[in-house]
Amino acid sequence: MTYSLFVMGNPLLDIQVRNGEKLLEKYSLKADDAILAEEKHAPIYEELIKEHQVTYVAGGAAQNTARGAAYILPPKSVVYTGAVGDDAFAEQLKEANKREGLDEVYLVKKGEKTGACAVVLTGHNRSLVTTLRVAEKFEKSHLSSPQVAPLVEGAKFFYVEGYFLTHGTDTVLELSSNASTASKTFVLNVSAPFIAQFFKVQLDQVLNYTDILIGNESEAEAYATAAGFPDPKDLKDIARRIAALPKANPSKPRIVIFTQGADSTIVVTADKPDEPKTYPVHKLTDDQIVDTNGAGDAFAGGFIGAIVAGKSLDEAVVAGHKLGGACVQQVGPQYPWPKIAVL
Repeated sequence: MTYSLFVMGNPLLDIQVRNGEKLLEKYSLKADDAILAEEKHAPIYEELIKEHQVTYVAGGAAQNTARGAAYILPPKSVVYTGAVGDDAFAEQLKEANKREGLDEVYLVKKGEKTGACAVVLTGHNRSLVTTLRVAEKFEKSHLSSPQVAPLVEGAKFFYVEGYFLTHGTDTVLELSSNASTASKTFVLNVSAPFIAQFFKVQLDQVLNYTDILIGNESEAEAYATAAGFPDPKDLKDIARRIAALPKANPSKPRIVIFTQGADSTIVVTADKPDEPKTYPVHKLTDDQIVDTNGAGDAFAGGFIGAIVAGKSLDEAVVAGHKLGGACVQQVGPQYPWPKIAVL
């Protein structure tokens, strides 16, 4: 069995609540942000479950994207790996993956707890507070295990979330450098502003092997500020500068993609740095938007799914917009059923 797309990330179960303004204040959270839980945030998970009406949704940035790609591709096209515990949370993740046709080769650690993400919704904003738990105990050796090694070898495309760089840079470097050597396509998503702020060294190491970088406007600004770029608000200039950074396999010019939510998406390729492209987003009305959690992951799923399917860069961005738009009309990072046509 081989899969076209191999995805790696932190598997998480989202614990989602609405009207969370008081929670933002209590835990000093920003309305539209993603952070790793500190000690002061530890009680939020029990508080959500005990004192709020919660919705459980399969999460983890790369897993959301993998399910999105699986949603639009033929069966047995996408496989995902990450570390989970042998608990009920992991079983919920497996059920959600099955619905979209995503196969997983989890590293299952006995007696450990699967990671969780508190999702605090306020209007159209979402604040994510993640406790990685066993997700940060992923072992690089899992990639060379008899079960997983043939899947890595057989894949032509790879996708990894930036969150993985908080604990598994060596693993990402192995995957990305091998992909680069074999002229396969490696895609990295920045995932959150704090990755660009506090893990820029690790991000730059992996960028050397990255063919396609995906981020949003906040992540672009965070990277530009950390790198000392002249204008941290100029997305086209930031994309140009990142596209021009050193690359181990220069025969595949790097592509940089910055989304801006409901606003246009900016794309710059290293071989045509002075020809940035702007793709408008089909805007939804306020009453059509149910939940923005996972919209960026859905865009990435539509995009990478289209690339795997052999579509052009233009077609892939449009597919990303379609799947992102469909996702925000669902609760949490989920996709509509019956299936909609994306490609």
